[in-house]
Amino acid sequence: MRDLLSDFGPEPSDPDPVRRAQIQMQRPQAKRFYTDVGTLSEDDGVAVVLDGRGVKTPAKRALRLPTAEAAELVASEWRAQGETIDPATMPTTRLANTAIDAVADQVDAVFEDIVRYAGNDLLCYHAESPQELVERQARQWGRVIDWVASAHGARFVLAAGIVHQAQPQAAIDAFASALSAYRTPFELAALHVVTTLTGSAILTLAFAEGFLSVPEVWALAHLDEDWTEEHWGVDEEAQARRAKRFEEMDAAARLFRAVRATA
Repeated sequence: MRDLLSDFGPEPSDPDPVRRAQIQMQRPQAKRFYTDVGTLSEDDGVAVVLDGRGVKTPAKRALRLPTAEAAELVASEWRAQGETIDPATMPTTRLANTAIDAVADQVDAVFEDIVRYAGNDLLCYHAESPQELVERQARQWGRVIDWVASAHGARFVLAAGIVHQAQPQAAIDAFASALSAYRTPFELAALHVVTTLTGSAILTLAFAEGFLSVPEVWALAHLDEDWTEEHWGVDEEAQARRAKRFEEMDAAARLFRAVRATA
């Protein structure tokens, strides 16, 4: 279930409903067929409406968000479309579709996937050299490791190098207990994106809890990459790919905050 919002997918017969939701988004661009975009409060959420009619997800479910703030994020993407509708410019809509069409049907599996990242978390694997990088990781990643231990009792073991270090079950259980506060389709869909793009469930929880901002999470996830660029120069193509990934993470973060607006 990695790469929850990847741009390309397998054949439509794929049994994974998350992947099917992705595939269904890869349709030829349609011409814009509406003029007005709005939202409509209903008993079970806030719907996005085009010319007064509700929008459907690729699986023909109602595009309905948990809060007015979240619905407005999606509505703003529909308003911003030109003569054609380009899903590539609608990351929040794509994520909402995934939450409704896929994550809602397998909340436990998505939750467990995030927890698995904690068992092999980026922040737990520190470099053996050079010393400057070792010290930077210890200083910047260490404060997040210390935070998750003090805030949630999740005491992770650090390793030097890339050899797998099994984490104490108590640490995994404590992390899962903290993550369970966000066990809803929209929250998990957003947090899964943050996790897969950063490689760190611990950074994801730190974002969810408000300990770290989005730019801080992104910088910590790319600490090694930034250190390399400082010493060997910038790869412009890699920077462009990184900027695109940040757009996806930022959209997920904004949707998460909007869903939590009245929580």
